[in-house]
Amino acid sequence: MSGPYVVRGSVSLPEAELMWRFSRSSGPGGQHVNTSDSQVELRFDLAGTRALPEAWKRRALERLSGRLVDGVVSVRASEHRSQWRNRETAAVRLAALLAEATAPPPRPRRATRIPRGINERRLREKKQRSDTKRGRSGRDWQ
Repeated sequence: MSGPYVVRGSVSLPEAELMWRFSRSSGPGGQHVNTSDSQVELRFDLAGTRALPEAWKRRALERLSGRLVDGVVSVRASEHRSQWRNRETAAVRLAALLAEATAPPPRPRRATRIPRGINERRLREKKQRSDTKRGRSGRDWQ
């Protein structure tokens, strides 16, 4: 494993709180696929962790409420043939999921007025387009 998985800033996922489960991957393969447990399921107790600040934990519990089972979030990886690479993928995916879930909400948009010049230019272009289309009609042809 490549060490601690950083969520954001100096906050990382402690290895002791990660629960790993391995099983056989589905899909095509060869004789090897029937004997190796290369699929990885990584579980993290979000409700009970002390690794995340309290505000982050509340935000993540609220945003990930649809994915949680008893306060535990799980991530599965089976893209690679190697269990080690699937472990890496699952851990990175979990860290990214938690980083997104704990991110602060975006600042509210400050309403601004459209500059007068932009509005006038838009109306002038509309008028030119209208004149062009009106000139295409065959009314004046005799």
